[in-house]
Amino acid sequence: MSGSILDLDQLDVGYGDFQALFGIDLHVAEAETVSIIGANGAGKSTLLKSIVGLVQPMRGDIRYDGVSIASTPAHKRVAQGIALVPEGRRIFASLSVEENIVIGGDVGRPGPWNKQRVLEAFPLLTRLLNRTGEGLSGGERQTLAIARALMANPRLLLLDEVSLGLAPIVVRQVYEAVPVIKAQGTTVLIVEQDVNQALAVADRFYCLLEGRIALTGTPREVSKEQITEAYFGMSGGSH
Repeated sequence: MSGSILDLDQLDVGYGDFQALFGIDLHVAEAETVSIIGANGAGKSTLLKSIVGLVQPMRGDIRYDGVSIASTPAHKRVAQGIALVPEGRRIFASLSVEENIVIGGDVGRPGPWNKQRVLEAFPLLTRLLNRTGEGLSGGERQTLAIARALMANPRLLLLDEVSLGLAPIVVRQVYEAVPVIKAQGTTVLIVEQDVNQALAVADRFYCLLEGRIALTGTPREVSKEQITEAYFGMSGGSH
């Protein structure tokens, strides 16, 4: 059985006087795909930012490969193999698709991902290599953002709100790459409001409600009713 690559223990995270996460316990195994679901404002993006080091925890610990990284600077976490595809698809608009992809490999980490492998995973980018980022659609930008992150050969890939603002057919196309990414041994942690899409690719999931874990399990063992109650904070009684 795969060992644990990421462990959050009793993690509290906040911004100034505002506390966004409360006592988060979360564990991700090597080569697993885990989805974090929850309504807008539940704390999902804050969770990812704390993992990559953009937000410092108030209390608790973050362990990567069994070693605490709670005080490790963000750039060193990238070098250790943690990559974030942020909400908003922040590609370099003035550069070509090919240049965006190549820049992703500047970290110099060894691993399975190179330009050829990335284009095999995302074939739509092949015909766009010479186009600049500003000339891409939202779905093409999202695909490029993921491809660029993979060029860093992360062991842990964090995807933040992949489906935001995209048409359903485009969302499906982007998500079709997740099993391909997992097949290369990359661990994937997905933050997503689209519950059906998030659960379709996940081995396990966590549902956040107002900064706390309201439910966790596998998509097969938890009912839609349980997920709805956890997502919206509804009681289990009859309505």
